[in-house]
Amino acid sequence: MFRTVFKRFQNKWKSYRHRFVPWVVLNLSKNEKTLRQVTGSSKDKLVPDEEVSESLLKLFRLLLGAHGENYGKFQAAHPHLFTKLTDAKEQHGRPHVCGHDAMFQSLGFCIDRRPSMVPFAGTGVFVTRGFVPKGATVAMYPGTIYQSYEPILLQSIRNPFVFRCIDGVLIDGNDKGVSKMVFKSCSGRDRIGPFMMSDTSWLTATPQNPLAVGQYVNNCSNEWPANVCYQEYDVPKEFPIELHHYLPNVNYSHDTQRPLRCVVLVALRDIKAGEELFSNYYTIVH
Repeated sequence: MFRTVFKRFQNKWKSYRHRFVPWVVLNLSKNEKTLRQVTGSSKDKLVPDEEVSESLLKLFRLLLGAHGENYGKFQAAHPHLFTKLTDAKEQHGRPHVCGHDAMFQSLGFCIDRRPSMVPFAGTGVFVTRGFVPKGATVAMYPGTIYQSYEPILLQSIRNPFVFRCIDGVLIDGNDKGVSKMVFKSCSGRDRIGPFMMSDTSWLTATPQNPLAVGQYVNNCSNEWPANVCYQEYDVPKEFPIELHHYLPNVNYSHDTQRPLRCVVLVALRDIKAGEELFSNYYTIVH
């Protein structure tokens, strides 16, 4: 009995220890290859935000254009907004494509969740099709956005999916329990009429935005070097409002006076189909 309980605890610890700060600090010297180091808080961007926006717009426009009836409702309700979608009319009426097909058509690759190759690591994210070039936006880290002064204690209990940005902003990427309820509540609060301003489908097994699986990317190790890195991305105010319902993030507070924070994962090198994605869970700012 004791041996069974101890083994279960040991397996849990092996998957959780990389998120336990005291353990990380004590083991920095042993795992220097798993750390990403930048010279300043503004130097963590591998590619400009404009390139991230371009990738997201390519995918989101194709997803929107593939949903003919939804497009029609958006166009009828907000005709002035669609002047920004120069290719929307061309895409409207195309045969329906699923999220992964849209990803392949727009970005040239597909990713999906599968059991990790790393022992005790649980679920991982793999490139399942195509080719990811260096600098490409590979995934997004979904979840509720908390400013550094907002409460997250209850949601953080036994939650290994809380991501801390360099400026102290937190993203709760847990798709279960209290975290799931909070996200759905905040998303429903921010809707404009019948239209959602964020994507709740990442909470399910089939997200409509196939990039929204970044919380399942595992930490790198000496054996499995990082091939992607986290990059903070504030959604620009000119981002088309009709495409917001593909963004897998929502602010905890309705009156947050800053752009919506997203975190994307960017390829550090070319990545081939069949490879698992690995990131640096820790960035040291000098």
